[in-house]
Amino acid sequence: MKIYDSIFRHSIYKFLCAFAALSVLLTPMISQSQQETPPAPSQPRPARFPSPVERTLPNGLRVVVIEKKDTPLAVAQLLIKNGGEVDPPALAGVAQMTASLVTQGTATLSAPQIAETIEALGGKLESGATWDASIVNVDVEASKLNQAMTILADVVRRPSFKDEEIERLRQQTLDGLSVALEQPGTLARLVAARVIFGDTPYGHALTGTPQSVARIKRDDIVRMHTNIYRPDNAVLVVGGGVRAEDVFRLTQNLFGDWKKPNETLSSTPVASMTNSASAVRSARVVVVDKPDAGQAAVVVARKGLRRSDKDFFRGIVANSVLGLGYSARLNQEVRIKRGLSYGAFSSLDARRDVGPFTASTQTKNESGAEVAALIVGELERLATSPVVEAELAPRKSALTGNFGRNLETTEGLVNFVARLALQGLSFDEINRYVGNVQAITGEDVRKFAGARLDAKAANVIVVGNASVFLSDLRKRFSNVEVIPASELDLNSANLRRASPNAAVK
Repeated sequence: MKIYDSIFRHSIYKFLCAFAALSVLLTPMISQSQQETPPAPSQPRPARFPSPVERTLPNGLRVVVIEKKDTPLAVAQLLIKNGGEVDPPALAGVAQMTASLVTQGTATLSAPQIAETIEALGGKLESGATWDASIVNVDVEASKLNQAMTILADVVRRPSFKDEEIERLRQQTLDGLSVALEQPGTLARLVAARVIFGDTPYGHALTGTPQSVARIKRDDIVRMHTNIYRPDNAVLVVGGGVRAEDVFRLTQNLFGDWKKPNETLSSTPVASMTNSASAVRSARVVVVDKPDAGQAAVVVARKGLRRSDKDFFRGIVANSVLGLGYSARLNQEVRIKRGLSYGAFSSLDARRDVGPFTASTQTKNESGAEVAALIVGELERLATSPVVEAELAPRKSALTGNFGRNLETTEGLVNFVARLALQGLSFDEINRYVGNVQAITGEDVRKFAGARLDAKAANVIVVGNASVFLSDLRKRFSNVEVIPASELDLNSANLRRASPNAAVK
């Protein structure tokens, strides 16, 4: 036993010595790798994407095809040129419900039959609504596109809107809202939309509220479908391993007899909304007091720009510098330098009309006021201090890198082309995107921030336990409005339920 004990001890000793020696060798390498500055981004390489070709059917349906011969897949997306912005004021969420329900049964196929047919094709069928569009998308092998597009045409043109499917979706939506509206981050975003846009179309919740969803009837859904699902209000984009002539022929067979209504298509209500009285208000600081909130959600928000705006590329580069990604300024200041959040980011949501700009994060309740001031301060700094090339180049590379990754897939390419079609923009922008981003200078960013992201016009919304941060917030900002969460009304720009007890604290 002593011999074996000695051998064991000797083996352990040799192992420890070897481990110590390896540690000595690796330590400088680890230290060096931790201290190295990441390499500068390389020069962007030009990319050429296939040029879309298009035709318009006699009924007004615009058909766009992107031939991508190197892929066995195909994606077909039918885009209706209206979405949540056409919801009636009392029926927020009806466009979203309508879009979701079109795939849940037709005059000849039940929802399970549609699902089984698409599954048998190895495909994917999805539908939904954004602010400016309602979308039905099918993804399948190119060799099975005919069968898949037959289903696509059926669900778009002849949805059944069965009562049981409506009630199922209603309950799912209400269940989702009951959870989402307990989250400070969700509440802050919805309050921000009302503060920016008031009672105009972009002000309400895209998915609706518990009150509006409960009011939606089958007749409302049918009316929405009748009004906006029409060929002269639609774009069909097909991309992948397809031939354009084959797609045009198939589209004529499936959609050629889709009748265009005699009634003139009504204009989109968004067009005049940014000039309406309810949309023009001075900057506000709104606190939603939610005593049970474990964290405070902070959103700094204001109007941004249209997708068709000549300043679009200046805007997205400025947003990238400020808050797109881990190394952007907001995350550097709020998370990396101060450890006040897991992440702080900004978004410039360019829509058909002027969309929102938001900068947001979540933090502990105690630091809610500090973080709000930090975000406003970073907006001011972006407008007043130069952006040096060493900072600008990586932020532009982040944009062009994301662009390239998104367009690597057929679905991503079809999505991008469909959005250009929706906004009435040239398809040439696909191949000009990288150059347009690279052309933006630091001075362009500074001027854009000063003219279009002025911190003085920014609203501040904080949702959390106000007893912890309210005093500090009032020291930093004037005219702070406080709304108890129990009195919050997301159905109105006033944000308050009609109640004699709803006085400002």
